[in-house]
Amino acid sequence: MDARTGEVLHSTNADTRLHPASLTKMMTLYIAFEAIKNGEITLDTPVRISKNASAEPPSKLGLVAGQKIKLRYLIRASAVKSANDAATAIGEAIEGSEAKFARRMNRTAKALGMTRTTFKNAHGLTESGHLSTARDMSILGRHLLYDYPQYYNLFSRTQTDAGMKTVLNTNRRLLASYRGADGIKTGYTRAAGFNLVASAERGQERVIATVFGGRSSASRNAKVAELLDLGFKRAPSSAPLKAPSAPVYAAVETVKHADGATRTAGKVIRLNTAVKRSLRPLARPGSEAAPVAVAMADVIDQVVADVAQKASLMPESVTTAAAEPAAAPAEIKTASAATSLVTPVARPVGLFQKVLGAEPEPEPAEPRVVTRVSTSGGRHWGINIGRYKSHNAAERILLQTALKETGTLDGALRKVVRRPTGFDANFLGMERETADLACRRLQARNQTCFMIGPS
Repeated sequence: MDARTGEVLHSTNADTRLHPASLTKMMTLYIAFEAIKNGEITLDTPVRISKNASAEPPSKLGLVAGQKIKLRYLIRASAVKSANDAATAIGEAIEGSEAKFARRMNRTAKALGMTRTTFKNAHGLTESGHLSTARDMSILGRHLLYDYPQYYNLFSRTQTDAGMKTVLNTNRRLLASYRGADGIKTGYTRAAGFNLVASAERGQERVIATVFGGRSSASRNAKVAELLDLGFKRAPSSAPLKAPSAPVYAAVETVKHADGATRTAGKVIRLNTAVKRSLRPLARPGSEAAPVAVAMADVIDQVVADVAQKASLMPESVTTAAAEPAAAPAEIKTASAATSLVTPVARPVGLFQKVLGAEPEPEPAEPRVVTRVSTSGGRHWGINIGRYKSHNAAERILLQTALKETGTLDGALRKVVRRPTGFDANFLGMERETADLACRRLQARNQTCFMIGPS
């Protein structure tokens, strides 16, 4: 396919429905990019890993049920390593369950014009009815390239940091051997064989080639290289760019109810927005300070009149004591009417205290600022360095790690947490920066480590 125009330059059995294997993750990633763009989720959203995601068979990142990891690392692991556990975690994070995510995949495929594709899961492992075609996958690859160019560089990375460890690209051999190749995605299962959607750019020309059912990765790569060569020979050198139209945003699911009516199902959208302007209302047009001052004077008159009325109901001894400042209302009214300031006139000192028979309040003391030293110092983070079969094994690895990495783990609390499948070895009571540094240093020694955020 000529990526610039979408024209098919050569095809054989392009519409035969076959198992796509991990080419499926192209759609998983496309929806992840769409969800980020529309504020459903962010790259830095911590995703809690479910038992379902952690139990996916290889290829996998090695995610543990209950751990939290940023979405950006799951995207990297899916795009580069083709990790099944990461792909499932992405689907569950966006839609709540893999089944709902699969339905969204199918809505999006329909919107993209993938007419012969049906998705049943987010990773592409063989499942009855989970089928696609070479033409549909080429269409999807072209949309990834043009709809989300800011993320396309993921597919050309020969390796990347996936949070827990550095992972290698499953397509690195073609990327290294074919001039201009910069993506996109491999796939393999026994039922599917060796699949690949590849893209390469030379000068002003870009070609997408898709192969289903290769007998080996080497023969598949050779076939893809042959198709790319054919594409560059047939593609015009100066074809105008006709980028595909982005599909209608299909995050909301339509559900057919028992009464036969079709309605949209509710969905919570998490907006990633910041306040761009003050919400304070503007002044009312034509308003001036003087009318406000007059209105304030009316309020003061009413308050003083109420106090005077209450005073008239009190015993003579009390009203006599309150008689001296009787001229205050007239003075206040005159001053208020003459001024254009919004600030109200101060009330006469001791007026209400005398009326109520109370002593004047003492002058307030100079305010004091009281500070308290925090006992936590922001130490709400921790790291997990693995899950072990016994409590003693977890304790032993904690002690060994603490002795090796004293620079960042000094002062951290060693804690073993029992889980249904083993014992987690954790260091707790750390600052975020220290936990991040400790994990990176341990990962550099090929030791499993991921951060634990505040609960």
